[in-house]
Amino acid sequence: MGSELALSLPKWASNPCIMGIDEAGRGPVLGPMVYGCLYCARSYQNTLSTLEFADSKTLKEQKREELFEDLKVNESIGWAVDVIDPRELSAKMLNKNKINLNEISHDSAIGLITRVLNLGVLLTEVYLDTVGDPEKYRVKLSERFSSIKFVVSKKADSIYPVVSGASIVAKVTRDRALREWELEESAENMQRNFGSGYPGDPQTKAWLENHKHSVFGFPTLVRFSWGTCNSYLKDGVEVLWESDQMDEDGSCSSRGKRQLKLSNVGFTSSKRRSEEIESSGKGRCKFLEARKLEQVTHF
Repeated sequence: MGSELALSLPKWASNPCIMGIDEAGRGPVLGPMVYGCLYCARSYQNTLSTLEFADSKTLKEQKREELFEDLKVNESIGWAVDVIDPRELSAKMLNKNKINLNEISHDSAIGLITRVLNLGVLLTEVYLDTVGDPEKYRVKLSERFSSIKFVVSKKADSIYPVVSGASIVAKVTRDRALREWELEESAENMQRNFGSGYPGDPQTKAWLENHKHSVFGFPTLVRFSWGTCNSYLKDGVEVLWESDQMDEDGSCSSRGKRQLKLSNVGFTSSKRRSEEIESSGKGRCKFLEARKLEQVTHF
């Protein structure tokens, strides 16, 4: 069936079906995180266990690719992926109302389940690897999808073939995304030899060191919200910008001008609010000051 919306469902999709969900790329500092799912009729489980699916981390790349191509043409199997861009990961994790990685993972899994249900597939059982507390995760999913039985288990990708298949879908999709990644930045020294993307990979470390910028930070391939990035930008330029402090009634006060300090090219957190430096507006952009321009919040 593939990841695209099918014009017509196969007959087996109207019978009770099972789904496995797994991710690839949760830990790397580079590239997307990918959630993948695989689903089939419950009656196909015995056959599924003979297809050599296994935890993708235990398989060589060539074997993963072969298995992925096999499942793509298997008319008794459906699959889908959710590719989460590194910029989206960083934006959510650095948002004022922070969305942590577990929440992002939960939302991705929920999105895949919803997508497959909307196709008309009769999902009755879903198997997932645990993200956070397994029982809380199971309850959260059960409350959202009351007609589905959820099994949340550690090492689900090595226990349940349907999750092993999902693991292969996610891993191969991420690997291909990295191989085909087009770097948007155009600096002369931009190279693609970034290794696996994991923080401990010497090739990834060297790439981060060679592709940092004292003002602009890292290329968009990098998840700049990861704490790993901080050590590479200790010598980053400290940036001050003007912020309009709002009065209690929501209006903008010219007396409320202040400057905020951004350290380490954006890697601040709520724990570092002490780094906000209040001022009387010294250093305010002369262009704005000369023209008496103010921030407008209501039109």
